[in-house]
Amino acid sequence: MTIPIPENHLDLLTRPIHGVLSTLMPDGQPQSSLVWCDFDGECARVNSSRERQKGKNMMANPTVSLLIVDPEDTSRYIELRGCVEIVEEGAIEHLDQITRQYTNHPQYYGYVFPLDKKERETRIICRIHTHKITLDAIHK
Repeated sequence: MTIPIPENHLDLLTRPIHGVLSTLMPDGQPQSSLVWCDFDGECARVNSSRERQKGKNMMANPTVSLLIVDPEDTSRYIELRGCVEIVEEGAIEHLDQITRQYTNHPQYYGYVFPLDKKERETRIICRIHTHKITLDAIHK
């Protein structure tokens, strides 16, 4: 079951704000990546690939943390902890949609990342089913 995102912090997932996704390496060490994220009405989502380190980590251990800090007020943040559901269907379309949110480009491959890399990656949508939410103390 996914804990709902509090309305007073939902904008941090619906505006194009970078988040920090932390996954667990095979040896248990944390690995963090700056990511684009969005919200599908139930879950925060991050797009990655099965071949990248964070993708490999999430497939082996779905436990993640996503931290998003409001760039307009850095004392305001939300941290989501939970388990990732990996979805391949629609991942390229999601990637292009989120690319348009975060950049002025129409699509990811050929603009943000080389077009020839598209054939070497299997894109995935990582839906975070939140089990714990931490909000800043000031804006709760």
